[in-house]
Amino acid sequence: MALFSQTSQQGFQALLWKCRLFWPVSRCQQLFAVSFSIPNREKFSYFSFMTSSSTALPVGSKRTDVFPTKKRSEINSEEKSGWDEETKEISEGKLHFSSCDGAPKKRLMSQVLSRHKFTNVQPPEKPLEAEEWNRLRESFPSPEIFEEVMFNSMVRRNSPIDVAKSLLTHVAKSNGDVAYNLLVKYLVLCVQQRQTSEIRDVYDIMKIRFKILESGAYNLLIRGMSNSDQWRMALTLLEEVKKIMIPSRTNYESCIKAASRHQEMNLAFELYHEMLAKDLVPTLDVLQAFFDFSRGMKGAELQKELFGILLYLRENQIYPHKTLMRSIKLWFESIPGGNWRGHLTNIKDSGQCPVCNHQLEDSDLTEEEYNNLRERIITDVIHGTDTFRKTSPQEFEAFQTFVEDRLPFDIVIDGLNVSHIKPRKMQCENLFDAVNCLAKENARLLVLGRKHMLINSSNWKREIMKEMQNKADFFFAENISEDDAFLLYATLRSGKHCKFVTRDFLRDHKACLSNSLTRHLFPCFPL
Repeated sequence: MALFSQTSQQGFQALLWKCRLFWPVSRCQQLFAVSFSIPNREKFSYFSFMTSSSTALPVGSKRTDVFPTKKRSEINSEEKSGWDEETKEISEGKLHFSSCDGAPKKRLMSQVLSRHKFTNVQPPEKPLEAEEWNRLRESFPSPEIFEEVMFNSMVRRNSPIDVAKSLLTHVAKSNGDVAYNLLVKYLVLCVQQRQTSEIRDVYDIMKIRFKILESGAYNLLIRGMSNSDQWRMALTLLEEVKKIMIPSRTNYESCIKAASRHQEMNLAFELYHEMLAKDLVPTLDVLQAFFDFSRGMKGAELQKELFGILLYLRENQIYPHKTLMRSIKLWFESIPGGNWRGHLTNIKDSGQCPVCNHQLEDSDLTEEEYNNLRERIITDVIHGTDTFRKTSPQEFEAFQTFVEDRLPFDIVIDGLNVSHIKPRKMQCENLFDAVNCLAKENARLLVLGRKHMLINSSNWKREIMKEMQNKADFFFAENISEDDAFLLYATLRSGKHCKFVTRDFLRDHKACLSNSLTRHLFPCFPL
């Protein structure tokens, strides 16, 4: 606890316009969901975004209705398990297609599965001529997805930007068009390598070709520009986003960090408060940026804002990690004329600080506080949010009956979440270890699982599942269901003594609570 590299000579835009290969046309309705992993200076960051497939015609070409109209279907491209932080290699871009039923959908799905066969494709080390790309494409087992697979590999291996540019130029000359998803993949590589001029060129091309960009493209553009000396363009892009949609947390945080890095703290805090007003929960990473870039700066208003962040952490029971603790400590010590001294220490079970001997406030809830919290969670979180977007009223009612017949529980376990603790172990083994550990004290356990856990597979062995069911009650929800409401309901109905086990801090659910006092009381017991 804390107490106190060079771009190429010719931009991609100029190159393509020189070839006179692009003519703006309206977008196709087919929707793509694209996910990439992009490394920045310090760590890998995961981008998940939606983009629309679009086309362009050569100058002089007449538009023809060669593309069938397709309904825009809602796509959920993010699995609950996400990407584990221990994964150190960059994954390839993944595309999930939405289309009409029948053969087109099957063909698209077949192409998606085919891409996964080519994760070890090695891109060339230097730009190739058209003939060389043609030879590579012709020798590729699935020529129809050659460009996409090659770009995935370039992103994963962080290939030189000129190599990617030579492939795009070849595609443009061969087809008279570069598909939207290839433009986005090229943009990913530009952002990854901080190629500012290339990012601007791609943006200019997209703005000419498409009236409105998708949120994923904006995420990349804002991220790319905010990390450059032209960071104020990220603010312009943020204003563009506001006109068509609610900006994402990533959009705001990229701009906040850029403003903070350039000592524009008033602007950074203005964006921060705007973000909070839109019910976007800030990450600890962006909160740390405020303290890092405010060191040694004078100003009562600045200090007031930073103390406001500390109060925000307290009221929402958000516990800073060690890096953030050090940043807070260093900021206090840097306050001009403050004479603060901070220490990193461990608090005793008694709640007393061994450095200053102060007693920390008690985190145990009184009966009155617990009852108030229970009522507010049921009203604001379980009934007041989109619980039934990812589960049905019938399923939740069946769960309520299941719980009422077996009350009370001592511990409720988020089974799917806990099963991903160690990525190199089978998921059922991770869950088995947790159940075994918690069952030692004869505690009554409820494990929230998914129906796919009952199917014998490489990750879920039937004999292990049966053994666990002898030690705990299991409720298996539908595979698409969101189980946070289940977790909270079972815990609250079991009483004040009951704890729940998850790696999810449920900060978004805390933010749904209608007043700060109740948010401060929100109990969270992460594994």
